[in-house]
Amino acid sequence: MNSRQPITSLPSSLHMTFLFSGFILLFTIVTVSASFGENVTDHMALLSFKKMIYQDPYGVLSSWNTSFHFCDWSGVSCGKRHRRVTHVLLMSRGLKGSLSPHVGNLSFLREFLLSNNSLEGSIPHELGRLSRLRILDFDYNKFNGFIPTNLSGCSNLEGLGLCNNMLVGSIPKEIGFLSKLTQLILFKNNFTGGIPPSLGNITSMERFSTTENPLGGSIPHALGNWKNLREFYLGACILHGSIPHSIYNLSLLTEFSLAENQLTGSLPQGIGAMLPHLVDLQLRSNYLTGLLPTSISNCSKLQYLEVSENKFSGKLTINFSKLRDLNSVYLNDNNLYGHGGSEEMKFIDSLSNCSKLVTLSLSDCNLQGVLPKSVSNLSDWLEYLSLSGNKLYGNLPSSIGNLVGLTTLDMGDNRFNGKIPSTIGMLQKLQVVGLYINQFTGPIPDTIGNLSLLLNLYLDSNRLEGHIPLSLGDCHHLSELLLKDNKLSGNIPKQLLHLPSLSVALDLSRNMLSGSLPTEVGELKMLSILNLTYNRLSGSIPNSLGGCTSLSFLSLKGNLFQGLIPPSLSSLRGVLVLDLSHNNFSGQIPRFLERLMLEQLDLSFNDFVGEVPVLGVFTNASAFSISGNSRLCGGLVELGLPKCRETNKHKKQCTLYVTVILIASALFTILLFLVYYWRKKKSKSQSSQLLIMNGRYLKVSYNQLARATDGFSETNLIGRGGFSSVYKGILDNDFGFVAIKVLHLQIQAAHRSFNKECEAWRSIRHRNLLKIITSCSSVDFQGNDFKALVYEYMPNGSLNDWLHSSTHIHRLHLIQRINILIDVACALDHLHNHCQTTVVHGDLKPSNILLDEDMVAHVGDFGLSKFLGTGSNQSNSIEFRGSIGYAPPEYGLGSEMTCSGDVYSFGVLLLEVMTRKRPTDDMFNNGLSLHNFARMALPNHVMNVIDGDLMNYHQDDAMAMQTNTPNAQKTEECMASIVNIGVSCSVDSGPQRMNIRDVASQLKKVMATLQNV
Repeated sequence: MNSRQPITSLPSSLHMTFLFSGFILLFTIVTVSASFGENVTDHMALLSFKKMIYQDPYGVLSSWNTSFHFCDWSGVSCGKRHRRVTHVLLMSRGLKGSLSPHVGNLSFLREFLLSNNSLEGSIPHELGRLSRLRILDFDYNKFNGFIPTNLSGCSNLEGLGLCNNMLVGSIPKEIGFLSKLTQLILFKNNFTGGIPPSLGNITSMERFSTTENPLGGSIPHALGNWKNLREFYLGACILHGSIPHSIYNLSLLTEFSLAENQLTGSLPQGIGAMLPHLVDLQLRSNYLTGLLPTSISNCSKLQYLEVSENKFSGKLTINFSKLRDLNSVYLNDNNLYGHGGSEEMKFIDSLSNCSKLVTLSLSDCNLQGVLPKSVSNLSDWLEYLSLSGNKLYGNLPSSIGNLVGLTTLDMGDNRFNGKIPSTIGMLQKLQVVGLYINQFTGPIPDTIGNLSLLLNLYLDSNRLEGHIPLSLGDCHHLSELLLKDNKLSGNIPKQLLHLPSLSVALDLSRNMLSGSLPTEVGELKMLSILNLTYNRLSGSIPNSLGGCTSLSFLSLKGNLFQGLIPPSLSSLRGVLVLDLSHNNFSGQIPRFLERLMLEQLDLSFNDFVGEVPVLGVFTNASAFSISGNSRLCGGLVELGLPKCRETNKHKKQCTLYVTVILIASALFTILLFLVYYWRKKKSKSQSSQLLIMNGRYLKVSYNQLARATDGFSETNLIGRGGFSSVYKGILDNDFGFVAIKVLHLQIQAAHRSFNKECEAWRSIRHRNLLKIITSCSSVDFQGNDFKALVYEYMPNGSLNDWLHSSTHIHRLHLIQRINILIDVACALDHLHNHCQTTVVHGDLKPSNILLDEDMVAHVGDFGLSKFLGTGSNQSNSIEFRGSIGYAPPEYGLGSEMTCSGDVYSFGVLLLEVMTRKRPTDDMFNNGLSLHNFARMALPNHVMNVIDGDLMNYHQDDAMAMQTNTPNAQKTEECMASIVNIGVSCSVDSGPQRMNIRDVASQLKKVMATLQNV
């Protein structure tokens, strides 16, 4: 037999082995290929997710590198066997952007957590394909639109969190098909359409919350099927009807909140047995009626009881002694009256067993009776105790001083009498004391000064007498003090007025206080309300009262004040209500009252004389009162006052005065003619320069300027620069207030600055340039050289003040800012293109932009200016190179000043106006500048860099900014256009900067667009 056999004749067992091995190899290839393909799908889904995120402050997604397997990426986890994505956990990473629909391809995904980011847009319906998904948590983002109905396809879903987004529409009834769901958290959205009864099919539900959604409708009976439910939150959902009885069968409930709805009906008397595990019961702000069930005492684990603001009635019979874990009790605003007997307040005794009690609120419950001494046995942890608005009487127990943990004590609006116990000074943690509207007598205890943390003290509407304790000056955190409607006497203590913390209100009205108003009142710079009505205060109003620049309400009504209203009150620019009636004020009604923001003004029953103003608050007869001033004239026709006309006697006197003045003028003219030639021979350093103003010459001396500024006093100082100080003053002529710029001649550059300004102002005039009145070059009383410039006074200060000063409560809105920028651009256009000789300003910045009473901008300070082409002011000195941050980079390299340099400064100024960030802020370093900061935000993220106060742009339509309305989008586009102009003006290359004429034109177009929004 031939030993060699063909392959086909191999033994059958070996043949089968080869076949099996081939099958295994083929299966492996197919499996690996399929697995590789699915890995590519996951990979591409993650890259698509990353692509739609435009802000990643922690760099989590930017670390995702395609050279590494995605299972190693931060926030991503994969299964060990199949290497497919199972978890995407990117909570609290500061992500901004939208969610890619390709995440629906992550078919092995089990947990998808993106909570606490800023993701927006709609939730992709493709998520419904994730059948293995167990937890979907998109809480605390900005998602909008609807919940996709096909989320019901996520059949294994156990937890769904979409709270604190901007979702709308109804809760899909299809969610009822998610039979494994244990948590459904939807609070703080805009869902409507009620609660779908189909949710009752989810018998596995353990935690459910739709709080703060305008759902409407009633609570479905079917929710009683949730036998495993532990947390039930339906607060602020506009629900009506009664609470279904089936809900009380949810015996495992620990958290039960139906607060702030419109629910009616009563609570079952056996609620304590039905819900024995309750820890938190919140039913406030509904229309629930009937008795508070005594069985609540059986809820031995109860910590938080809040049934306030309902219509519960009848005597309070709950035995709190069994509720040893009780932390907070809110029963206020119900009708828990009894009969006012000794048993009325007995429940206080049972509360003494609640050793963990922190809050007890029983205000406005119609309680009657005496407050038992056992109140002192309440918990040492008690912080908040309120029994206000009841009918409690008798003394306030001195044992109240045992409640050493109290921060708030409110016993106001009762019938307590006797003295305020001095033991109140033992409550060292007290911040709020309310004993108002009672019948307390005697003095305010000095021990009140021991309350070093006190913020608010309300003792008004009692019968307190004696002096205001000096010890109140030791309450260094006191922000509000109400002592009105008592019988307090003596002077207002100066110690009280030394408290800079007093910022809300100081109300001492309707007492018997006497003496003058101390000058220390001016130290209350943050005070909003000062009410001294109906006392016996006398003397004149101290000038220092003008220092209370935050006042919005000021009343001195019904006192014995006299004299003139001081001009310092013109500083009260924020005052809305001013009442000076029923005093002995005299003189004319000050004109500065026309310029204040007054909504109500009462000057009645004084002795004012002369003409009634007709501007400001005086344009509305219903907004002011001047009755009882018999010597007033003029004003609005509605007032019925006589016209202001001179008597015959006055006319004769005037004729005499005119004759005398004409003779004196003739003599004075002759004298001037003689003096002119004599002064012409005097040294130039001792003469005053003359400028033509309104067709005449005005001369001022050092003596006049010193007198106008009260000896250049610090109180009149309104600004200080490198070469000068600026004072506010009044000249001996018809110019009214002026600004006097005194040069610091000890600095050599100040001489050149003075000469440059004189040269500039001699040649240029424009609506948006500061108006100069005259200049003075003389000597002071010690014989030292003196140089000054006198300008028109700008009552609204500088642009820098409005952008950065803390004294400005109100910021500039968008329209004002654009108008100011247009004004400045027009001023520069005039200097660059319309003067006989081109002028470069050289130092454009917010402090050199001044605002008149109509908020029109005026460019000032030409101390670094340059006239191009004249050769008259060429200088190689590096002192004349502008200000750091505003000067263009070429100036630092020694280049000459140009119009392009002014444009750069304007661009920086524009960006500062829009972002309220100085170019010298600490954040601008390591290559980041204000220009780059704004440039990187263009074109789609400008709202991230502009000043937050501009959210109240365009008639304060803040809501429009929060929605994608066409008006809001148009306004955002306008803001982006403005920022783009600033970026284009502030590029490093001079030739690439815009022409100022084009800048003004584009800004005007933006303004026209905004006015049509």
